[in-house]
Amino acid sequence: MSIVAEANTHSIPLIELDRASVVRGQSTVLHALSLRIALGQHTAILGANGCGKSTFIKLIDRELYPLAREGEAPVKVFGQQRWNVQELRTRLGIVTNDLTRDLQEMYRLNVEDAVLTGCFGTLMLHPDVEIGAGQRRNAREALQRVGAIALAARQCNELSTGEMRRVLIARALVNRPQALLLDEPTTGLDLVAQQRFLELLRELAQQGVTLVLVTHHIEEIVPEIDRVVLLREGSVLADGPRDEVLTSELLSQAYGGPLRVQREGDSFRATHL
Repeated sequence: MSIVAEANTHSIPLIELDRASVVRGQSTVLHALSLRIALGQHTAILGANGCGKSTFIKLIDRELYPLAREGEAPVKVFGQQRWNVQELRTRLGIVTNDLTRDLQEMYRLNVEDAVLTGCFGTLMLHPDVEIGAGQRRNAREALQRVGAIALAARQCNELSTGEMRRVLIARALVNRPQALLLDEPTTGLDLVAQQRFLELLRELAQQGVTLVLVTHHIEEIVPEIDRVVLLREGSVLADGPRDEVLTSELLSQAYGGPLRVQREGDSFRATHL
């Protein structure tokens, strides 16, 4: 990609938070958070449990709303404050662990139909929904893309965690979105399944799908993700290239304990001292 083309790609706002604050109960979980992620800029949102990562996802997914400020828009996605959720899914695929549970609890839902639910932003296919040949073709292409076409006729409640995670990625890709927002994607995976899943993320990034990875595991930050936003208690502690943010000093501050960060090739690991 040319320098000019890359600059134009990064000028498109994917996610914009302008002093966004969220209060849940008696606690402020996001404190006037400002953040801009450009389309084409693979980014990791990193931090300890309780730092505001899940709240960030719920803001983007419209499950939560920030404190209102008259005449201002604290949260924008693709430059817009208001979105039709189904329309948003065609540009931004969202993968959360809640979806794993919800889809596997649906009675007699097979994998291909689970992927098709992504076309409608639902957890099931209602009897009166008309599914076009193009949508079925897209679903099978998405399963093929993530290496899960052999699972198409299987029931979701029969799948392993690793298999189900691939199905969720296919579901997110069925609308051919420009970006993926992933919440702790390797939770519950064994070491082999985790490695295979991270290889899939690398392939998607190399194919032009923008990755926004929300995690507390630095091992999940694949080499294609160069920007890291480190959160602590609902605020940005650090934001920059991963080589500058993934340091022992900064991660020890973020996680509230002594950590040592080591680089192993293109990957990083943290150990508690």
